[in-house]
Amino acid sequence: MQQVVLGRSCAIASSHPLITAEGARVLAAGGNAIDASLAMAAVSWVVLPGQCGIGGDVFAIVREPDGRVWTAGGSGYGPDGGTPDFYRSQGHSAIPLTGALSVSVPGAPAAHALLAAHARWDLSQLWANGISLARNGFACTSKNRADITERQVPLAADPSTAACFLPDGQVPAVGRLLHQSDLADTLEALARDPLSFYRGELADRSLEFLTSGGAPFSGDEWAAGAALGAEPAISVRYGDLTLHQTPLPSAGWMVLHQAGLLDGSLPELDLLGPRACALFAGAARTAFDDRFAAVNADNEAWRELLDPERIAAQRVGLGAPTTAAVPARIDGDTTSTVCVDDEGRTVSFIHSLAFTFGARITVPGTGVVLNNRLGRGAYLVPGHPNEVTPRRKPLHTLNAWIADDADGLRHAGNCPGGDGQVQWNMQVISHLVDHGLDPQRAVSLPRLTVFPGSDADVVDEPSEVRVEEGLPQSTLETLRIAGHRVREIPVQRGGPGGSALAISRDPSSGVLSAGADPRMEGTAVAW
Repeated sequence: MQQVVLGRSCAIASSHPLITAEGARVLAAGGNAIDASLAMAAVSWVVLPGQCGIGGDVFAIVREPDGRVWTAGGSGYGPDGGTPDFYRSQGHSAIPLTGALSVSVPGAPAAHALLAAHARWDLSQLWANGISLARNGFACTSKNRADITERQVPLAADPSTAACFLPDGQVPAVGRLLHQSDLADTLEALARDPLSFYRGELADRSLEFLTSGGAPFSGDEWAAGAALGAEPAISVRYGDLTLHQTPLPSAGWMVLHQAGLLDGSLPELDLLGPRACALFAGAARTAFDDRFAAVNADNEAWRELLDPERIAAQRVGLGAPTTAAVPARIDGDTTSTVCVDDEGRTVSFIHSLAFTFGARITVPGTGVVLNNRLGRGAYLVPGHPNEVTPRRKPLHTLNAWIADDADGLRHAGNCPGGDGQVQWNMQVISHLVDHGLDPQRAVSLPRLTVFPGSDADVVDEPSEVRVEEGLPQSTLETLRIAGHRVREIPVQRGGPGGSALAISRDPSSGVLSAGADPRMEGTAVAW
């Protein structure tokens, strides 16, 4: 197993060596944690193009040296013409998962503009290495090749996407240079003004492309995407700490819901023993059921769901079995970073296109791969709280967290992986807080997943508890005897469940420790 890394000043964790190296370069040159996060994002767009992009969304949570915690929620609206009747009139019983109809207004440019206002350097400096990689080419990795191979047919169907990722019409070999010169040009322009994504030539190109594909955008909702301000984090107590999360439309409240259900129950239980696993599964299923029943991006239902009296009632009988047939895999792809600078400023940053390569379409001449968040996050179910509605942001799986106390930062992290995110984040938080594990061990341990969660494309699937190989067989057998439907699965190396990150700070010494998930090419550095 990888070893935890330790340092006194700074720490960084990401899912790719080049991304981590970029963050370290910026911090060493005098940038702060926000600078480093923005620079790492630009490199991520190029070296992990299936996982993230400027045509996707961003959520970040920031803890300032003075203890103030704030968030950036960069996600966008559905189209103004996107009524339920519109999609049904096109013959759809659900919003499509690919193509123009699956796209919501990208929130990433607005989030970068907001975060850049708190950076020391300008975006032209921070994005320079990402732009250079896009223009001069980066070496295709085994992860890139696997992503492209699995989605070859839809990628090939879009000429602009195929030109980038299927050179000569073929899946690129590992080591082949992939060039994205159109993206480099676009990023150079956006670095001068990221909000120009929502107006002017780039907006016109995007809207023309999407409306020609049938998407009912008016253009007004696109322009409205530029308006984004900092929001306070949402928080609960967990153990002796305050756990902070990103607010709606992020799924952060679901981690807080699970924290309320589990607080105080796990420290005396065996790590990943049968009772602990049953409680993890029960807390996750309760949160997903409540989300499906009550929550959309515009309402305040989540506040009632976190009411302490309600949570106390839900704790009774928590961990009862779920039964199910066997659904498919968790789909979705995302990547993230965590960074602490020499002033103690901390950023947990996560960004995504929703599914791998998002909608599998690229705005011609721009290199901008578009997300499919609307198709993933909104329902076409009459009367449902999360039924698709014009200019409503679809619910998100993305979330990022920080835990602190009166003495300062204690832990920060995130974990990509669709509806697995809120579950795996809770498991990592428990490992850190309830059992005192170091970040590397916490992100490396086997994970369990209640599936499905509440993604629109799988919400009707029956439920089961899936566990990664490596959990004690005694735990699995005890869960089965108790009536749980349990399926053991291989560790998802290179898959959507594999890039948890965490950084911890020792309150007595101030020493930082960092860990990155071995399921990906995760790397952490500290000094």
